[in-house]
Amino acid sequence: MAIHLITSTKKSFSALEMQRQLGLKRYEPVWYMMQKIRLAMGKRDAKYTLQGNIEIDDAYFEIVDLPELDELGNKKTSGRVVNTDGKEDDEQKRGRGTNKKQKVLVMVESNPNTDPLNKHKKKRSMGFVKMIIMDNFRNDTINYEVSKAVQQKTNIISDAMLGFNKLANVGMNHTAMIVPKKEAGKTLPWVHTVIANAKRLFLGIHHSIGKEYLQNYLNEYCYKLNRRNFQADLFDRMIVAGINDTWY
Repeated sequence: MAIHLITSTKKSFSALEMQRQLGLKRYEPVWYMMQKIRLAMGKRDAKYTLQGNIEIDDAYFEIVDLPELDELGNKKTSGRVVNTDGKEDDEQKRGRGTNKKQKVLVMVESNPNTDPLNKHKKKRSMGFVKMIIMDNFRNDTINYEVSKAVQQKTNIISDAMLGFNKLANVGMNHTAMIVPKKEAGKTLPWVHTVIANAKRLFLGIHHSIGKEYLQNYLNEYCYKLNRRNFQADLFDRMIVAGINDTWY
């Protein structure tokens, strides 16, 4: 029933809403069950590689640290908010260096729209999507993830961020462009749409996501987005994914 509900909408369910729908008394098993389903979604999508023309960009998602517990399992309340590096909130870095945001690498298939009957505003059509949490955006880290997710000799378009400037070393045909903020929606139309929609979805339904579990929520978002044209078969596809993949 949980798989049916989670695949019945293109958005998502909070664990609390899933608990209500299933009529269960305890929240924790429902939350854990949904994480396992999202994990299976990610394993399924990991079997596929991107090809054609790819838009790639860096993104930053709001995260929260899990509360610190005492020896009895109760939340510690010190009267001040302290993060994992021991600094209080007012001491945290801002911008790209902040500890409150998780780095995410976003890759989207984006091919020229050749269908004369398609009246979509964008001149490019979106294909498969991958979103991967990152510890950093250094050249070697980005190259490692791209080499796993993208077929060699693929055409990649990105902005001029330094972390992208070595993609040719892993067999990619890379084009880096200086993209003014006002032109981002035209130069890299789909990757920015994917990022913006994911942020709105997470904020509206989940409100806050722990750093350790952000990848699972990205898995669900990408899994549904990649199968947006197979909504009627999504339940069956998820059952097959759960059977074929290792859940534990």
